[in-house]
This record gives sequence, C-alpha cells and structure tokens, in this order.
Amino acid sequence: MILYTYFRSSAAFRVRIALNLKNLSAEQRAIHLLNKENRKAEYKAVNPQGLVPYLVDGDIRLAQSMAIIEYLDECYPDPPLLPTDKVDRAQTRAIAQLIACDIHPLNNTRVLDYLNEELGVDEDRRKTWYRHWVEEGFRALEQVLENRPGRSSFCVGDSPTLADVLLVPQVFNAQRFKCDMSRYPRIAAIFENCMKLPAFDAAQPSKQPDAV
Repeated sequence: MILYTYFRSSAAFRVRIALNLKNLSAEQRAIHLLNKENRKAEYKAVNPQGLVPYLVDGDIRLAQSMAIIEYLDECYPDPPLLPTDKVDRAQTRAIAQLIACDIHPLNNTRVLDYLNEELGVDEDRRKTWYRHWVEEGFRALEQVLENRPGRSSFCVGDSPTLADVLLVPQVFNAQRFKCDMSRYPRIAAIFENCMKLPAFDAAQPSKQPDAV
C-alpha cells in the first residue's frame, strides 16, 4: 500500500491511526500542503482533488479519509472499527460525521488559504474563525458524549472505533490553535485514553517522516 500524506493533515492522521490499529504498513509519500505540492499537476494526476490522504492498494485508488478507513475495515476486519450493534454503529458514524462534515471542512488548509489569499483575512482573524467553528462543534460533541448511557473509555464503548480515529486529530488541531480544552472534559478524557495506545501515539504529526 501507498499512502499520500502530510504530517499535519488531520485527515491523513486519521488514516495513519487506522492503519496502525490494524497493524498494516503503507509506504508514505509526503505531499507538502504549505508548499502547495498538492496543487501541482503531478499530484493532480494522482488525485484530481489535490487533497490528502490518498490510498493506493494494488489496483485500488481511494480518496476521502472516511471512505479509506471503512475500506480498510472491510478488507482487514480485525480489530473492527465499527461496533456490531446497529445503534452503536450508527452513533459511531454520527460522531465521526460531526467531526468530518461539520467541523473539519470549515478549517482545513484550503479554506484558511482562501481566507488569506482571496479575501485578505489577517492571521489573527483566521485563528478566530478556526477556534469559533471548532468550539461550536466541540460544544455539541461534548453533549453528545455526555448523553450516552454509562461511561466508557472511548467515544462508543471500551475499544477505539471510527469515532475515536476522527476525534484525536481534531483535538490535536484544536490544541495547536489554542482552543480551551478544559471546556470539554469528556472529549479530553477520551483523547487521553486514545493517546495511551501505541497506534494513536505513533500516528501523531511529530512522529512522521516528513515532520518539520
């Protein structure tokens, strides 16, 4: 397998976690987003969207982190990243989509670049934009987690699922942009539990070959 990645991309971070949880290895090919390598024709020929992650597995070519992770989960089902119970499985996907669809798209690199390059939004206001959308999403997510019956170590149950795989990179980003995580004790506790696991720790940005 080949994974086109960037060390600080939260979407690529998700896939690295999933690969590690399943004890799979992939050759990492770094696409430097800040240097705009993703906009070059060479990479657009690989992935027309010009985004990371992008997975090559033999003849299979896949974009979009959640699609990649579910593909890995179906091809390599041990350990599973979706619960067997249909309600828990739906709730896992709902938490993952809250992050992937409602928080992350407003704050990824190309959005911040557009605010800077096309709209002339200065750095302080871009950071305010970033924190606003993360904090709005985390307030809702904190309540979702509080409303779940019982008290589990991870988002849904006592083993990592797709929801945790998406949560951890988003918390890393929130910390980088100085969001106050003390407002979200359940999120913070789950994050801490995840980071005790080698699969999550080894996938973090600072431990990637292209980290600078």
